[in-house]
Amino acid sequence: MAAPTIPEPVASFITAVNDHDEQAFLDAFAPDGTVDDWGRDFTGREQIKTWSDKEFIGSRGTLAVEEVDIAASTITVIGDWRSNHANGRSKFVFDVDGDKLAKMTIREG
Repeated sequence: MAAPTIPEPVASFITAVNDHDEQAFLDAFAPDGTVDDWGRDFTGREQIKTWSDKEFIGSRGTLAVEEVDIAASTITVIGDWRSNHANGRSKFVFDVDGDKLAKMTIREG
């Protein structure tokens, strides 16, 4: 089975995450971008970095993409998340604004 095609900027974002590239991860977000991690919101790069240091890049997370759905400027990715913080099938909903991520929402997949 072929890997799902992931549009930009989400494809580069996932590569940055899987490569544990903190700078590319942060640069993927708009300056006022938001992460909604199961109802906990982190807005702006400083808050996102603080969250990520513990729960995302800092926990050596990787995402194996299983499904991709594209609806206008919203890209939904479902995959197997593995890290030193949390593991399991997760849904990542990306709201894209141009070449940046306006919001990433994480929920149970």
